Amino acid sequence: MYRLVNEDRGLQLDFMSSIHGVKSFAGLRSRATQVYFGSHPLWVADLEDIIRSKRALGRPKDRAVLEILEKTRNEKEKEKA
Repeated sequence: MYRLVNEDRGLQLDFMSSIHGVKSFAGLRSRATQVYFGSHPLWVADLEDIIRSKRALGRPKDRAVLEILEKTRNEKEKEKA
């Protein structure tokens, strides 16, 4: 994994070659969203895939953010309804 952090902007990008809890890269990419970082396109994993990966890893730092990620997912689902 390669991590890029910009503390001034509160930005963190993680570039990962594998993701726990996800069966295939093709499936992951099919659910991802393309965003632009400046003029560079980046694929961002779907929030549900990120949650699944954090659960699969189970490290304390991953478990620590699960509640926030799940609340964010739930709020997004409410907005769609």
